[in-house]
Amino acid sequence: MTFAFFAALFAQDAPAATPSPSWAPIIFQFGIIFLIFWFLIIRPQQRQRRDHENALRNLKRGDKVVTAGGVIAEVIHIKESQTDGKPKPDMSDEVTIKSGDTRLIIERGRIARLTTAAASTTAAPAK
Repeated sequence: MTFAFFAALFAQDAPAATPSPSWAPIIFQFGIIFLIFWFLIIRPQQRQRRDHENALRNLKRGDKVVTAGGVIAEVIHIKESQTDGKPKPDMSDEVTIKSGDTRLIIERGRIARLTTAAASTTAAPAK
């Protein structure tokens, strides 16, 4: 009886192999998600960083700045590094700022943002 049972068991056809899932839709979905992240997050951050670095490279005396520590000050002097006798703006250049009666020397790259003088003069005039 046991022989008949095993013979009947092995005589059955093996189940058909299931087709493997197609990876194309999954890869396409991940590609779409990456494009959405690129256009909504990565690209705007790169543009903002590039604009900030350009603003810091064009920093000049008299500009109002806010440092990463929150100090609001005016640029007094910029000591730029020299390359072949020509000044080359670098993020590690020393910038002297004046806040109230205090003068500080900071790195150019530690400036969080520039506040324009035009924005402060366009405030409503006092009556």
